[in-house]
Amino acid sequence: MNGFFLLIPFLLIRFVLLLALNRNAVRRAAHFAPLRGREKIAYVVYQTATAGILLHPFFLTVRTDFSPMFFADATCYVLGLCLLAASVVAFSSPDDMGLNTNGIYRLSRNPMYVAYFVCFIGIAMLTRSLVLLGMVLTFQISAHWIILAEERWCLENFGDDYRRYMAQARRYI
Repeated sequence: MNGFFLLIPFLLIRFVLLLALNRNAVRRAAHFAPLRGREKIAYVVYQTATAGILLHPFFLTVRTDFSPMFFADATCYVLGLCLLAASVVAFSSPDDMGLNTNGIYRLSRNPMYVAYFVCFIGIAMLTRSLVLLGMVLTFQISAHWIILAEERWCLENFGDDYRRYMAQARRYI
């Protein structure tokens, strides 16, 4: 099976489900906080890695050998999709101020990024691609800088409410 087929459920959850739940949430999810200094470089790296993650699987094959390793890889991938679905559902219904603090957002301030990482690692493992794994790691490292910019923006816009949320929920896991 072509590796790109693994991205179809990801794209359906990330865009179609989010759109079906809340049209405004799609715009909010696509918003990037204003970037400063090295964050701008991280943004370029992030977008480049994203493009690679979305395009490289076209050239990869999933080997379904039904070994224990295959099932571990598939479990990682499915877990990523489930986390993404939970993130999208919670993201689609922010509170009155626009903060997402319910559902899976009670456990992590960035569950969507965590879900991307888990899902993409699953895809890299299922396709046995070290190149894709490198892109995923680059994606996640650069995403950290994007997340720091988002947190700064949230502090500026939501103030003490966001500070309290930061004290209650971890950045990642």
